[in-house]
Amino acid sequence: MSGTIGSNILSHSGIVAETAAGLNWVSDVVTASTVTVEAGNGYWINTTSNACTITLPASAEAGDNIVIVDYARTWGTNAVTLDSNGLNFQGQADTFTVEYTTDGQSVNLIYSDSTKGWIPLEDDVVALDHGNPPTQRAAFVFGQVGGTGKNIKNLVGSNGVIASDATGVGTARGALAATSYGGDKGVFAYGSGYTSVSNLLNNSGVISADVTGVGTARDLLAAAPFGGDKGVFYGGSDGQQSFNHRNLVSNVGVIASNATGAGTARYVLAGCGFGGDQGIFGFGDSHKTNKVSNTGVVSADITGTGTNRTALTATSYNDGQLGIFLFGNSTLSITNLVNSSGVIAADTSGVSGVTGRRMPSATNYGGDKAITAFGTTGSVTNLSNLISNTGVVSADTTGVGTAREQVSASSYSYSA
Repeated sequence: MSGTIGSNILSHSGIVAETAAGLNWVSDVVTASTVTVEAGNGYWINTTSNACTITLPASAEAGDNIVIVDYARTWGTNAVTLDSNGLNFQGQADTFTVEYTTDGQSVNLIYSDSTKGWIPLEDDVVALDHGNPPTQRAAFVFGQVGGTGKNIKNLVGSNGVIASDATGVGTARGALAATSYGGDKGVFAYGSGYTSVSNLLNNSGVISADVTGVGTARDLLAAAPFGGDKGVFYGGSDGQQSFNHRNLVSNVGVIASNATGAGTARYVLAGCGFGGDQGIFGFGDSHKTNKVSNTGVVSADITGTGTNRTALTATSYNDGQLGIFLFGNSTLSITNLVNSSGVIAADTSGVSGVTGRRMPSATNYGGDKAITAFGTTGSVTNLSNLISNTGVVSADTTGVGTAREQVSASSYSYSA
């Protein structure tokens, strides 16, 4: 059934859809796993809960137009597949898969003729212009001195200044890991004594009491952000064996149970973000690299670059676009930059005035910069170094707070 009602069209479903630029927009948002579309219509495709296969008309005429739009910016998680229903698509027979897998995408299809068939006139991605602002503050939390765990917290202002010790909350421990989540918060988990306990860091810099552990109890693991508001814990050891387990962190800070690992099981590695919404793990007791997609999938091993080392640290900088691996082994002051595609650069020799150290920590702050602090040179230290938005590590700053190693760090707060 169809028919014109004023400037609106009564669609085949009986729902009145508004016209725009000669196109009739179907007002029902598509949430089903399959839908058959009609020429002359625009469709909002919501793949929040599932992927969607879109079947195009079985017959078409030159100039027929169909537009599909990512309603919820979820095509990167649950893809849209086009079935050209016997007609050609860009000159190819209907025997191959056409997928759209990018968040925020819209596709404007025009039918040409029987030779070329459907052709995407436009295939655009609209930027999420209201994305999260960069985090401004940071916190170094927990750590260890001479085998004794600490639950000390040192907050970092948006100017990169580390505050004196604050009384910690939660189980004192070292050798844990931390990642941001929810855009402006952090989570600290696992650690010495082979625990799986976790503690949330809110956007005011307050550490929560212990949260019952999830996943394999272990220490000497790493963590990295992904997807803009989520994170993942990866690797580690229980003193008997190393793991390639991963535990995803939701955008509300809930840690998931173990997922089947990818890559070589290892520990004393490091991880950070890159590309704005992806993560990367590198180095450790096996010289491998593994990227993390924006949906939290850990890649297979990539051959390592630079000097392999253990007990290093890593952080993102430049609004999460770039990353850096620092220090490691006993007193190495080597750094390796990570570009926006996740490629790790060759070694950069230590800068004059920068003390190499083992078991430090690092995180981003001030929107586009980063900071590394604490660790051991044979004796525990509280030295710190600022990292510019171009990845340059500054000379040592006299330490503040209790000297310790095996600290973990996360950024937090949109407010400076």
